[in-house]
Amino acid sequence: MGLKRLFAGWRSSYVRDVSASSRKTSSGCVFCELANEAPSSTSGVVALGDTCFCVLNAYPYGSGHLLVLPRRHEAHLGGLSDAEAEELWAMARKAVGAVELAYGPDGVNLGANFGEAAGAGIPSHLHLHVLPRWAGDTNFMTSIAETRVLPESLAQTFERVSEAWPRVK
Repeated sequence: MGLKRLFAGWRSSYVRDVSASSRKTSSGCVFCELANEAPSSTSGVVALGDTCFCVLNAYPYGSGHLLVLPRRHEAHLGGLSDAEAEELWAMARKAVGAVELAYGPDGVNLGANFGEAAGAGIPSHLHLHVLPRWAGDTNFMTSIAETRVLPESLAQTFERVSEAWPRVK
């Protein structure tokens, strides 16, 4: 049984504006397209580095769910250059700090799924997940109905994380 979603009216503009054809990018990879976007609530890009960037997860497990990834299309951790690997982990550290400042969670998940068999939704472009967590945040909706409830819009998440990002030490 797959994970169900509750209707979230605030996402209707996203659903209306994104057609199946527009999801197919000229490069074939949505992450590669986002790597060239300026930070904004429209793109969801929170921060750009020389070799890596941070973006909101468009299909978050919970509020504050970020992705950190290299700008270059690469599926394998071992395929990163030293500069990319260093910036990836530095940006992941900053992303964790930003969600801690923005949300005050009880903990943070930092993880990666390399390959389709490991659960990667986009296995051809590696990415790290940063997800704030709270004691008791897995409630009956997730446990029984396999449904997640998101209490804020992606625009609100972008605003909160973007405001916290520069304050991370």
